[in-house]
Amino acid sequence: MIRYAATRLISLGLSLMAASFVIFAVVEVIPGDPAAFMLGMNASEETVAALRDELGLTGSLPARYLGWVTGMLGGDFGTSYTYRVPVSELIAARLWVSLPLALYALALSTLLALPIGMLAAARRGRATDYGIMGLTQLGIAVPNFWFAMLLVVLFAITWPIFPAGGFPGWENGAWPALKALTLPAVALALPQASILARVMRSALIETLGQDYIRTARAKGLTEGQAIRNHGMRNAMIPVLTIVGLQFSFLLAGAIIIEKVFFLPGLGLLIFQGITQRDLVVVESVVMLLVFAVILVTFLVDLAYALVDPRLRHSR
Repeated sequence: MIRYAATRLISLGLSLMAASFVIFAVVEVIPGDPAAFMLGMNASEETVAALRDELGLTGSLPARYLGWVTGMLGGDFGTSYTYRVPVSELIAARLWVSLPLALYALALSTLLALPIGMLAAARRGRATDYGIMGLTQLGIAVPNFWFAMLLVVLFAITWPIFPAGGFPGWENGAWPALKALTLPAVALALPQASILARVMRSALIETLGQDYIRTARAKGLTEGQAIRNHGMRNAMIPVLTIVGLQFSFLLAGAIIIEKVFFLPGLGLLIFQGITQRDLVVVESVVMLLVFAVILVTFLVDLAYALVDPRLRHSR
């Protein structure tokens, strides 16, 4: 297990190195000068040159890349061109919105999808199975921002149970913050739960056709007992893959939902950084999200090894 984890850690480090180079190169080739953008079209060349020097944009690309990477390794993400505050402060403030929202939505989608997928697999070929598959197809097809607006109309305007938008901050109490995140989390969880339920059903149906499941039935186990005691563990590998991918998507791809509910999260910060040509914010936040994706992939690999011991001993 230790050798397996060490191999995955080396792969994680190499992936981060490659990602940092690609992110820096892509952001730097975007046309436009951040200093000229900040000062406006009527600024003199001397003023623009002075601001470029202040922002650290006058050095060579290799030197700037090395300075950016070494700074991140030391916890220094640089200073925002627009807000004139350390990028780490911006990320910390926004992360306390995006991370709980992603975890909340992932928990809702998992708690909803796993029993639904198990029920569909146990009743495969029957009316229950067809009904669940139809509902999950609808959940995938409906855009989450449209579902979000529907939730606002129903549960914030017609029945004022949850707030329609905004985020009060965790310093005002956990319950108000969770209430503000509930409708966005439900809107994000619906399509993810639909995808996960279909994957769970397919994995279980494939597992239920194996010889050991037929042996378990022959020993007197019911369909549900065979699924719970023998089928679930072997069907979890594709499910864990989807869960890992969903967390990465929910953390980095919730920008539309954040716009609908006026949530100050990481997605909105990236959007503002792109529109304001705040390159250091875009580079640092995207690199952080890439690190989160790679870290989740590493944890999913470890979960594979726990679920399937054969992977721990494979070359």
